[in-house]
Order: sequence, then structure tokens, then C-alpha cells
Amino acid sequence: MSTKFFTNRDDNTLLKKFQGVFEHNPDINNFDALVGYFRASGYFRIRPFLENVPQIRILVGINVDKILATYQSKGLLFHGDANQTLHEFLAAAKKDIQTSKYSKEVEQGILQFIEDICTDKIEVKAHPSKKLHAKIYIFRPEIWNEHRPGDVITGSSNLTDAGLGGNTDQFNYEFNVILRDYEDVKFASEEFEKLWEEGVSILPVEIQKIKKETYLNDNFTPFEVYMKFLIEYFGKSVEFDPNSITDLPEGFKRLSYQIDAVTEGFKLLEKHNGFFLSDVVGLGKTVVGTLIAKKFFYSNDFPSHISNILIIVPPALKENWRETLEQFNLHNYKIITNGSIHKLRNPDKYDLVIVDEAHKFRNDTAEAYNELQKLCKTDTRRILKGGGKAKKKVILISATPLNNRPSDIANQVYLFQDSKDSSLEVSNLQHFFRIRIDAYNKLKDNPNIAEVQHGVKEIYADIREKIIKPLTVRRTRTDLRIHEQYAKDLEEQGIKFPDIEKPKKILYKLDPFLESLYDETMALVGNEQTGIKYYRYQAIKFLIGPKKEKYKNADTASFALAKLMKTLLVKRIDSSFHAFKISLQRFTDATRMMIKMFENNRIYIAPNVNVNEFLMEEREDELIDKLTNMQMTDPSIEICSIDDFADEFYEGLKKDFELLEPLNEKWQAVDQDPKMDEFLHQIQNGLLDKKINPQSKLVVFSESQDTTKKIIKELKKTGRNDVLEISSSNRDKLKDVIRENFDANIPRANYKDDYNIIIATEVLAEGVNLHRSNVILNYDTPWNSTKLMQRIGRVNRIGSVAPKVHIFNFYPTANVNNDIELEKKAIMKLQAFHSALGEDSEIYSPDEETQTFGLFEKDMDEEKDEKLAYLMELRKFKKESPEMFRKIKNMPVRARVARKSQTNRDTTICFMRNRRRDAFYQVNKDLSFEELTFVETAKQFNAVVSEKALQLPQFHHEQVGTAVKDFNEKVEEEMMNGQVVDTTQGPNEKRALAYLDGFLHFEFLSDIEKDKIKAAKTAIKLGKFQKLQREINKLKKNNKKAKLKAVDLVDALLRIIDQYPILSSDGEEENMPAVSIRKMEKLKPELIISESFIFNE
Repeated sequence: MSTKFFTNRDDNTLLKKFQGVFEHNPDINNFDALVGYFRASGYFRIRPFLENVPQIRILVGINVDKILATYQSKGLLFHGDANQTLHEFLAAAKKDIQTSKYSKEVEQGILQFIEDICTDKIEVKAHPSKKLHAKIYIFRPEIWNEHRPGDVITGSSNLTDAGLGGNTDQFNYEFNVILRDYEDVKFASEEFEKLWEEGVSILPVEIQKIKKETYLNDNFTPFEVYMKFLIEYFGKSVEFDPNSITDLPEGFKRLSYQIDAVTEGFKLLEKHNGFFLSDVVGLGKTVVGTLIAKKFFYSNDFPSHISNILIIVPPALKENWRETLEQFNLHNYKIITNGSIHKLRNPDKYDLVIVDEAHKFRNDTAEAYNELQKLCKTDTRRILKGGGKAKKKVILISATPLNNRPSDIANQVYLFQDSKDSSLEVSNLQHFFRIRIDAYNKLKDNPNIAEVQHGVKEIYADIREKIIKPLTVRRTRTDLRIHEQYAKDLEEQGIKFPDIEKPKKILYKLDPFLESLYDETMALVGNEQTGIKYYRYQAIKFLIGPKKEKYKNADTASFALAKLMKTLLVKRIDSSFHAFKISLQRFTDATRMMIKMFENNRIYIAPNVNVNEFLMEEREDELIDKLTNMQMTDPSIEICSIDDFADEFYEGLKKDFELLEPLNEKWQAVDQDPKMDEFLHQIQNGLLDKKINPQSKLVVFSESQDTTKKIIKELKKTGRNDVLEISSSNRDKLKDVIRENFDANIPRANYKDDYNIIIATEVLAEGVNLHRSNVILNYDTPWNSTKLMQRIGRVNRIGSVAPKVHIFNFYPTANVNNDIELEKKAIMKLQAFHSALGEDSEIYSPDEETQTFGLFEKDMDEEKDEKLAYLMELRKFKKESPEMFRKIKNMPVRARVARKSQTNRDTTICFMRNRRRDAFYQVNKDLSFEELTFVETAKQFNAVVSEKALQLPQFHHEQVGTAVKDFNEKVEEEMMNGQVVDTTQGPNEKRALAYLDGFLHFEFLSDIEKDKIKAAKTAIKLGKFQKLQREINKLKKNNKKAKLKAVDLVDALLRIIDQYPILSSDGEEENMPAVSIRKMEKLKPELIISESFIFNE
């Protein structure tokens, strides 16, 4: 006996039952449906069966919960409200239409539904007072009685596409029953009639509104669709809010671009928990950072939560930040220097971390980087509504976040993003950067500068588009000049920015003797195969026995120190012969001293010096001094004998000395300095010429303090007493003198001219205004694009006096170029910076390619500043036509239009997005397609008010569907790249994860200890910390050498884990699936705007 029940298994859907009932009962006269949910988008499924049915009634339930809540808040009882019921039904219908599948079939069904109501083909009512859960479908013949009972179906299926079983992608499990007894059908009919009488009619005039208020409206004009496109793309950025900057202290100007930067930066903090503030040097990043911090303070649950702000700065900038914060009346802050993060207590105390000169934290193997990453990823104390704790927000401030490698950007992004589970379009950042880092490394060995430039440019195209752009607030001076809103603001404030002239070469030549000595020197100091091997700085590498066991990473440390000394000597040749002679003498003396210690059988090594602190603060000269001068005085150093070293060490020392001593003697006998001679000549003949230098003020930079001292000495010999030397030892003491003589921002009455030439090391290259001068001379090459950019930024600032900035660089002869490849190294680093961030001036070589990229740009060449221009166009439209702007803003998404075009005939262009990315597609007649940039799309959408729309062509829906399909496939591919952890882990991560799995088998572990180990596994899978897996693998390696008891090994592991903030406040880590990085949410696209183009004769 067959059952009356049916499910939707084996294609036995409600839709199939409908089909069977109508096909076997052609005389059905009445079809009544009582449903909790009705979707107009599913109407096309049943419409063919209803063609010959005279009376059709559909009674729909609405969500009365919201209505009841409204009435209860007013102390009223709800007995049914016709207007409210009608409103809820229409709102639900509109939402259904706007979120339905974008297809011609669905649209025609919706339009048929509207037409059927308007022609009285069907009647629809909404029930006002009951949240209907019943689903009843009644089929009655014209002559209805016990002998012709009809049918009734009831159960779980709603009258929706999914409930009917029409959409296999959204297949619900349904359980229904079909009854054919007259009493059953009669009972159902009587119940339906009672409820129908209580229902509120949906009239044709009301249902017509649905078409007008959804994307089905066919009256949109091309201009309206174009403006809707801009409104949707730019979002809140169009809302220029001068009130976002309030209470400016005296002397600070309210600047439009800074207001925009505050708005944009705050938005990125909310979306990604961090961002780069990278306006070019001189545009007031400290002020913008302070303003964002102030906005954050009052937006972060104030006053119930009082936020604390931590600012991490180089020592030279500490006082400047303190002054700015006090002037802006921002309290609850703490300023620490970037070498003292490890001293910080209670990292959860801080809600916002601001890191100035963030490019210093680009090396993920440095301990300071590890400390900063742990700090930034420690949750705050603020409790969220769900009970968890709020994440920290991070602002990385630097005009030059890129130094020279893709890994520099990656490591800085990892300070606030997990490397395998980011909030960006690219979820697996580690995989993304690995490909580009490998490609970059291959370019290093290419001798062709042009090929290197081209290769670097290509590598950074993707990095810029997918990483830098979504995480960066940045303006260049060109942006400020060419956009009316900014330019007018600057003009009214009396602010001008100088133009930067192309860098000029100053050549110095070596005579034959010096050239020969130079060649000999480079062969000895630069070639470790045939020349000096720097044994003096590799002592611990050659220790043997128990003494060596005291030193961790002895070989690595020795190699790094030897390389540092080699680099120092080569740099010193470029800086000045004077500096090189001093460094060479120190090296020779240090090697002689070590040999003497061997002869005395008492060797002192490893002075107690904080190397990290010196390197972080770029005090390289001081570090080398300490390493070479403390051996005989520091009581903590190791005392060794000859027997503690391998035999080859002493022999190597002697060979190095045999090469060093005669080389040093030759150099000490050199008394000529062609570079200094050329410098003194330029001082008299060009650098201070009022034609290019109206203030006759000059800034000279050198990496070496030995060089700066020599320059001062030689200038004073010429009778100049207006020369100021600045180093780390006197910078703070002379800060007022520097301001009075070189800072154009102080009141003019306070200007002084006691000093006209300032000679400085890198200590003056950041956080100081020197813009009464407009001429910079790089006495030596900084070997680092960041330092180059920072130097120029001292004179290229808000309020610069002269109309142009001039940069002079000393160029060695071609011979020097070939040996140390100075040009290749500098250009490669600078081109990486230009391509990634769009610096708008040439720094080192006039041959460099330069592009300017505005804040909102996408591509490198054709989008120079156009994206920003479109934002300004939208703002202007909003200001001049506020009512029309409001109307277009309220237009539904999916708005579409057809237009006439000869060039784009038979194509469709559409804009869609999900929560991770925006996409712009052009689909052609043959369904081939390409992704466009924003600007390319805006150019195609651009329209005038008078242009009329055409009827949508037949190909429109298929072409849009092609774009949607590709978007979905890319999303699924990206999800797969990110989710299958076991195939995306690197070897280090796999080793650490396997090792942690072994610990979980120990029966003596407590639940808390197991949770910590599981949380550590999760942190490694997500790529939260760059150093965690390294430390775990190191523990494994060390345990192989010296076996620990199981209990002691667990304690050692937990000590490592406890250093990292891995247990989140919501306790989700231990429940994370082993093969999934994040939930498999469907990041389906939302279609925003589309246009089809036809050729209309």
C-alpha cells in the first residue's frame, strides 16, 4: 500500500506533485495556497500549471515580531494593522526580488506575477496578526463534492524556489503529505476561508510599486546609473566631514586632505584592524595620526571605556610626538622608543598602537619585530557585546613602508593581519608573497639595470593592487595640486609645495694612482675568496669544546658580523677617503690586537653589547666602535686560550693581517681627496647660488660621522663659520638652533641666519623641518631607499619657502660603479618603492621611471590621478544637486541600463562585490571577458544627463551571468587556497605542527595545557606569529642533542607558548577544524551596476 507522505528525495519534490495534480485533474477550478513565506522569484516555477485555473488565491504570512515589538514599546496591544501588514509584505517582496538569482527566467516570472495581480488573474492577501507557520495547498474542481473531493497538500514546503525543489543549489529537506478525502479537503478549505477573511488585500496599485522600487524599473537613465556606480564604489568617502577635525590648536591649519585622511584611516581601522598612513614626506603624518587617535578615543565606547594609546617611535621623534599630543589635548597615551618594546608591561592595556617610522620593523627575524607582533596581536581589555575582547587597532606610519624587498611589506602587514587568514581579498598572504619574493630574488643576479627595473615593476603591480592599496591612506603633492577641493584649500591657507627638480650628478674622478689603489683595495676587502676573510670578527665560530656551546648560533652570528664589517669598509670608500682610512686603521689595529692576544695566550671575546638596540637606532658607527674597543676593558667578556680555538683561526688571522697592514700603510700615506675638492668647488660655484638657492641654505647628509667631521673641518679652513654639525650626541641640545635657522614653520620673527650649512648623519633625516633650505647634497649614497626618501623630505614639506627643491648626488666614476654596483643597487630599491607606492619625484638617478599614484588609484600607468578625480566629481555633484544625489543614492542596486555604442557593441560591463573585493567585468559577444580597473569602468559608464536609455538586449542576462560565474569560481579557488591547511603549510610549519601533535598524547597533561597546545597549533595554521614555529622547531632540535624528561620538555614548550597571546577571549581556537583555516562561508557577489551596449542605427 502506497503512503500519502512524500519527501523531496529522488526528485519527488513539491513541484513534481503540483505537476501531477494539475495534469491528472484538468478541471481544477480553485487553487488556494496558505504559506508562511512566498517568494515572487519562485513564481515562474508554478505559473505554467496555473494558466487555465480560473480562481487563484495566495494567503501569505508576514513577520509580525517587529510589529509586535513596536506596539509593545508604546504600551499598546496589537490586533492587526492593515497598513503595517501591507508595508511588511511589500518590503519582503522587494527584498526577495533584489536578492533573487539574476536571470531572465526569474525576472519574467516576477513580472508575470505583478501582471497577474494587476489583471486579477490571482488574488494575494497578507495576514496581519498571525505569524503563519502552516503550509497548505488546496486543489478543488469546479464541481466539488464527496465524489470529486479534490486534493490538499500540507507539510513543510513553502511557496519558494527552494521549498518547491526547483533550485538544486538550495535544496531543502521537505516532509509533506497529500490527502484526497473530502472531509480533509473540506476542513482545510474552511480554515483557509476564515484566515482569508482576516487578510489584507495586496492591490494592483501597491504591487506596481515593487517594480518601480526595485531593479526591475526600466526608467533608469545612463547618467543615473553612472552616478549610482560612483556612489556605491566610493561609499562614505563622498561624505567630506570637516567636523571630523575639531578643536585644532593654534598654529595648525584645517586642511581638506587631512580631513579625508582621518575619515579614510578610521574606516580602515574598523575594517582591517590596521593600515599604513603613508602620505609622502612633509604632508603632516604626525598630525593626521594624532587626529585619528583622537577620533578613535571618542568612538571606542567612550565614556564607558577609556582607551589607552601606545606610540612607538625612534628616539629622535619622541619629543615631537609628545608636543603634538599635548597640543591636541589627547591624553591616556604612552610613548616608548622602538628599541624598548620588550620592557613594556601589560600589553592588553592598549587599544591603539601607533608605530612611527614603521619601516624599521621589516625584518621578521629581529627580536624587536617579534615583540611588536606579539604586542599588536594581544587582545585589549575592552569587552564586546558578545563577551569576547576587542582586537587591537594598529597604525603604521611611514612615507616609505617599502624598503627594498616584497618581504618588507609582508612583514609589516603581518603585524595586524594573520599571514594565512587575512581580511583582504587575498586570504593566504604567505602564499601570495612567496611567489613574488622568489621572483624578486632571481632579479638580484641580473646585471641588466633596465631588465631589473622592468621586472621589479611587474612584481609590485600585484602587490600594489591587492595589498598596498586596500591598506593604505596616501596622498602625494601632485594629488593636492591638481584637485580643486584640495588646491583651493591650500591656496586659501597660503600653503605651497615646491617642485622637485631631477637629481643632478656631481662627478669626482680618481687619478691613476688612486684608481690603481682603489682596484687593489676592492680586490682585497670585497672578494672573500682571494682577499680578506674578516677572521677578526668570527672568533666564536672557531671556538671548540665547552666554550663554543655557550654561544647560540655562533656560526650565523660570526658570518653576519664579518659581512657587516665588509659592508662598512665598502660603504666608507663611497663616503670619503678620510672615513675609509679611519675604518681601515681600526680594522688593522683590531686584527693586530687579536694576534697579540694569541701570542699572550689570553683571548678576550664577546663584549656585553646590546647589538639590537644599536642596529634599530642606526648607530652603526658606535656599534663598530664598541665591538673593536671594549675587548680589553669589559669584565664580562670571555677569557680563552689558544687551545679553545681551531688551528685555522690563528692562521687565518695572520693571513688577514698580512694583507691589511701594507694596504693600510698605503692609504694612510694618501693625502689627496678628489671628492672633498669637488665639494669645496661646488660650495663656491653652484650649491649656494641664489638662482637655485634663494635662501643660500644647504643641507648635506652623510652616513659616516667621520665624514661629517672632515667636511666641517675643511669648510672652516675656507673661513666659513656658519656651518652646523648635527649628530646623535648633540641633536636634542641643538634642536632650538636647528629650528631657528632651518625650520620655515616657526614665526618669521624668530628666523635666524647664524648657520646656513647644516652637515648631518641619518639622525637628522627624520622628524625635522629643514625647509628654509631647498638644496640637499647626498655626500654619499645611503644604500637604502628609505633613507634617501627621508632625507629629501626634510626640505620638501608643508610651508617650504623656495619654489623648487634641488637634489645633488655625488657619483663615483664608472670604475666604482662596476665594482660595487652602486647604481644598480640604489635604482633597484628605488624602483621597487616607486612602483609600489608611487613616489612622485626622482631620487637617485634621472633615468628612473616615476609615476604618481593617488589614494584611490588602481593601475600604474593610465590611472595617474583619475580615481581621485572621480571622487571629486561625485562630491561636486552632491554639493550642486543635493536632491538628485539623494534620489540616485536611494536607487536600488542591480540598476541597469542599455546604451548605444559603436566601440563596445554587443558587450556588457558590470560592477560586483563581496565583502573582500570589488570586481569590474567586460563580457563580449562570444562570452569571452576581461576584468577592468575602476577607472576603465568609470570611463565606460560616464554619461551626460540628457542621454536616453535603450531597451535591454537579449544577451544582457547571459553576459552578466558569465561575469558572476567567473567571480564565484575565483572566490571558490581562493577559499581552497586558504582552507586546506595541510597542503599550504611550509616545511617549518608542518614540522612544528607534527611535534605539537606528539605532546597531546601525554596523559599527564591538564586540560588547560592541552588547550594551550591546541591554540598554538591554530596560531601556526593561521600564520599569526612569524617566530612561534621557529622556536618550537628549535626546541625539538635542541632536545635531540640533550634529551629532557617528558615533564621538563612539556614545561619548556609551555614557556615558549606562554610568550604569545594565542588564547582568544572567545575560546574558539581549540575547536577549529584541523583542515580549515576559516569557515566555508560563501562569499557570493552582490551585483551592483550593469550596462549593456548595442549598436542602434
